[in-house]
Amino acid sequence: MNLLDEDKIIDLSELFKIFGDSTRVKIINVLLDNELCVNDISEKIKVSQSAVSHQLRILKDSKLVKYRKDKNLTYYFLADDHVEKIFKMGCEHINEI
Repeated sequence: MNLLDEDKIIDLSELFKIFGDSTRVKIINVLLDNELCVNDISEKIKVSQSAVSHQLRILKDSKLVKYRKDKNLTYYFLADDHVEKIFKMGCEHINEI
């Protein structure tokens, strides 16, 4: 395996930092099979809408979550299957411990 250059190591480190917040992990979890608006995410994970919005902004900036607008609502979903794979691999790992 080739060693990563410094920029890639920093990028990878930043990616894993995103998974270091329990609210973001909860959001990713509820978006695995669903496309949801902030209100629905808030209700499902029992976190305030403002906290959900803040964490969604971080997830969007990190390109882990995308959104689409439908009239007055914005729906959020996972950006691609890599996000789901990382999440599920993490779940598999902790279930082995």
